[in-house]
Amino acid sequence: MSADTILGFFVQATNKHDFNLDITLNVNGALVSGTTISAQEYFEELSEAFEDGNEISKKISEQLVQASEEAETNTNESASFIHLKSTKVYCGDSKSTPSKGNILWRGKLSDIDGFFLGKIAESKSSSSTSSSK
Repeated sequence: MSADTILGFFVQATNKHDFNLDITLNVNGALVSGTTISAQEYFEELSEAFEDGNEISKKISEQLVQASEEAETNTNESASFIHLKSTKVYCGDSKSTPSKGNILWRGKLSDIDGFFLGKIAESKSSSSTSSSK
């Protein structure tokens, strides 16, 4: 299955020009909602999560920094992955998973079934119904 060319265009704009876009993706029935970030930014932020740990964590952090540098130099290649920050995943009518934190997400463009622009907003209270009679 091939990736959507419009979505690929958005990812290329993000990778080459630090263009950020609020977007919601349909992936195998789940909705993934967040803000696009470049592959370079994704790897940089991910590496920060490992840099203060033990030897293994530090090694992982170094590898992610290297991946970030490679992503910066490979902006002319066509993108295969989309990267999101502040991500929420929705399955059915349930609340988002995860519910807290700035979650980074990486997905294969060829696995995305559809998308719409904008993020899904969390409702402040689930019992905010109004009755007008």
